[in-house]
Order: sequence, then structure tokens, then C-alpha cells
Amino acid sequence: MSRISYKRRGEWLELMPGKAVKGAPDPLAAASQWLQSSLAFPPKLLQQLHEAGGIRLAGDRLRLRMFLPREPGFAAISDPPLVLYEDDFCLVVHKPAGCKVHPDGEERKPTLAHAVAAHYAASGEQAAVRHIHRLDEYTSGPVLYAKNEFAQLKLDSAMARKEIHRVYIAIAQGEMKLGRMTIDAPIGRDRHHPKRRRVSPTGKPAVTHLECLEVLRGASLVRLQLETGRTHQIRVHMSHIGHPLLGDELYGGDPKRIRYQALHGEALEFVHPLTGEFISVNDPWPPVICELHDQLKR
Repeated sequence: MSRISYKRRGEWLELMPGKAVKGAPDPLAAASQWLQSSLAFPPKLLQQLHEAGGIRLAGDRLRLRMFLPREPGFAAISDPPLVLYEDDFCLVVHKPAGCKVHPDGEERKPTLAHAVAAHYAASGEQAAVRHIHRLDEYTSGPVLYAKNEFAQLKLDSAMARKEIHRVYIAIAQGEMKLGRMTIDAPIGRDRHHPKRRRVSPTGKPAVTHLECLEVLRGASLVRLQLETGRTHQIRVHMSHIGHPLLGDELYGGDPKRIRYQALHGEALEFVHPLTGEFISVNDPWPPVICELHDQLKR
């Protein structure tokens, strides 16, 4: 997809399709063709815009009513999140350890969804809170949100095609060899524990790419990338190779130095759903990971 420039005018998105539409026998049909070929515009959403009168042509300008006001779906809290990246279509915020991405019915504690609702309220954005991926409750890092239906459809599709890349750092128990390796081991539920997963021949395919960056005192600093996105994948795979994450009691990690898994998402990479621009968002290590790393340095 080629790079696309745009302007937002209130609820409307303004694009410049140029010769693809200007002078065409049926400009509206030509505009639809251009949207599908140049933007991979979701057909169902395009049809909805047609039916609602949400497509307008004025000379060489094409306007789409893409920014309809929506309720956030969550009550805003007093503390908005740390914003790492934002534009008219996407929002990336930092999720701290101990915060769930969204409510799961088990508790009434505010979640990241409530914090994002607070950010929208503070900035005057009338958008639904739509997360594209999740992180474990005690894993910190960036979380991507779509700010309208178009962005959600495009980003969900990219996620399904494994085109949204997440990079993690972790401090694992035991001293590993420097270098790279790939863990290819299917993951399934552990029938003996309701919250735990395990490597199982009958599980779903799971692939983790790992690089040991630094050997510490009784531990190792590793960087990881997921080829698949199974529940607890990094934690299960690291335990499987005999190097559970420090603090991860559920999978055999030592909790003496840190009370939860030493795992942080340090980068998120994706292609912008409209412009086609490659977006790379970094999330600095939280203080607890920095302090643990400093304590264990040789």
C-alpha cells in the first residue's frame, strides 16, 4: 500500500484520490474502487458509509464520515495513562505491571480501559475504547488501541496476519549462553491448574524467538519476539527450557527479588492503518526492571 496523506475535518476524513476519481464517468464508483485498491478499505464498512450518506465528493476531494462520536464504554478514572503515541486513528499507551487491560469480572479495580477512557475525556475525543492486543496483568509495556471502526478492522486484520510485532525484554533465572535460539513448542491448558498453561503435544502451535543479551549473576537478560500469541507464551516457554522468569512463581520463578514476572514489552511495531507508514513505539524499562538488572549485574 502506497503512502496516503489526509486531513481530518471534524467527523470527516478528507483524502485526495486525484486522477483516479476526477473526470471519471461515475465518480462515486471510481472513489469506491480507489478506496479498496489503495487503502484496502473494508468492503462492509464502505457499504455502510454508502448507505448512511457518509461519502462525499467535491472536485478532487473525497470526504468520508469516519469519526462518528462513540461512547467510550468504560467509566473514566482520575489518572489517565502515559501516552506513547497518538494520532487520529491509533493510540498506544503504557500499561504498568499490576493493571489489567480490561475488566474480567473478577474484581472492581480500575483497568487500563478506564484510564484510556479518562484520556479520551480529557482530550475531548468521543471514541470507544478498543484494544487490539493484550498483556498479562503483571507484564508492563505498550498496548495499541484503535480510535475508530476503520482502524479497528484494519489493525485486527493485521494482528491476525501477525503483522503487529511486539518485542519484550525479560530477566530469566539461571545463566544462559549468549546468542539466539527459537523455542517451537505447542501450548495448551494445564488440567491441574485453572490459570496455568503448559507445553503439550496436543496444544496450539507456539513459537518464541529469543536472544540472550547479557549474562548476570545467576540470571540472564533476554530479548524475545513472538511469532504466535498464546496465553502466557513467554512465561511457559522460558520455564520449559529451564529458565523461568524471575518472580514468576506460577511457572517456577524465584520471587525473592521481584514479586511478579520480570517481563516488559519494550517495543511495538505496526503499519499505520490509513497512511501505510511504519510505526515503531518504544516503551522504556520501568524502574523495577532497571533496579533488578542493576542488582544482578556482574
